[in-house]
Amino acid sequence: MTTVLEARELWKVYETGTNRVEALRKVSVKLKPGEMVAVMGPSGCGKTTLLNCLSGLDEISAGEVLIQGNPLSQLSDYDLTALRGSQLGFIFQSFNLLPVLTAVENVELPLLMAGISPSESRKRALDALKAVGLQDRGGHLPAELSGGQQQRVTIARSFVHNPAVIFADEATGNLDSKTSDEIIDLLLKLNSERNVTMMLVTHDPEIAARCSRILVMQDGRIIEDNRSEEE
Repeated sequence: MTTVLEARELWKVYETGTNRVEALRKVSVKLKPGEMVAVMGPSGCGKTTLLNCLSGLDEISAGEVLIQGNPLSQLSDYDLTALRGSQLGFIFQSFNLLPVLTAVENVELPLLMAGISPSESRKRALDALKAVGLQDRGGHLPAELSGGQQQRVTIARSFVHNPAVIFADEATGNLDSKTSDEIIDLLLKLNSERNVTMMLVTHDPEIAARCSRILVMQDGRIIEDNRSEEE
């Protein structure tokens, strides 16, 4: 089985004075292309820490993470940043859009930072906005968009560079139930059409049930790894 991302016995330990917190404890997992993986568990169990460590946003205490076969521990800060910019996409609960940039400018920003020409960046950003149903909102600032529309811009930004893996941390946490359903529908559509691996942290069992795989965490460990019958 082809593996797009692999974690080998990850540990993440926080130590302050005499306090020691084991946020991740010997976590191992493999993700294959096109999987839609939900990560569930009670608050404080390590879900967000796992995403941050898998994506290289946070350093691990022990173990190894490989993305497309590249061990993150062997990459310089520059190369790690470049890998995140080319291979990974991120969707956050708080949207994290730059308020002074329009929707299309927010979406094209990672392409421009990667050295892609302004004309090609704009074309790809407009195509991405069209894919999320916002082809008529490209010139709007984030403050001029609804919460659901802002999250769609974030989603467009997450896949505009054709990443191998998209990480979503409570992507529907700030949205009402109807808008949440629409966002999950969109993510499932993009997952199917683009065969991009997605890893979603969620507290919602209904969202998790729509994914092809569910990881359940407790006390820094993965205690369940369930795949759908279609897998």
